[in-house]
Amino acid sequence: MEYLHTMVRVKDLEASLDFYCNKFGLIETSRMENEKGRFTLVFLAAKGDAERANETKSPLLELTYNWPDEDGKQEEYGSGRNFGHLAYRVENIYETCQNLMDKGVVINRPPRDGHMAFVKSPDNISIELLQKGDALEPQEPWASMKNTGSW
Repeated sequence: MEYLHTMVRVKDLEASLDFYCNKFGLIETSRMENEKGRFTLVFLAAKGDAERANETKSPLLELTYNWPDEDGKQEEYGSGRNFGHLAYRVENIYETCQNLMDKGVVINRPPRDGHMAFVKSPDNISIELLQKGDALEPQEPWASMKNTGSW
């Protein structure tokens, strides 16, 4: 398993970038704009991690900016909602999820796509699991599993 990133939601992307980059000293390593999903992801690394982060895409801080709706309203994040999830890259997402299930862990978002799954810690912290390399071919029982709870 390899630690990837921690995601936090931000209300003002420019103010957040000013804080994390200009004041705190992190470096922007990549950015993704998603028109359909109406969000922007900005990945940041510490100066000492920047070279490795560019090669391995870890360890990173992911800033998630959800765009205002059509009426210009910005979502308010209540207690803890601005923290998103921890992310880890795994060698085989199906084996990892099966191992977790065998140990009594609920797979909240099964790896139907052979690429991504979510589980939660006992303290309700979302943990994203991502397949290393290309997505695996969809397999049962995962391909048919429904989401359980929130993730």
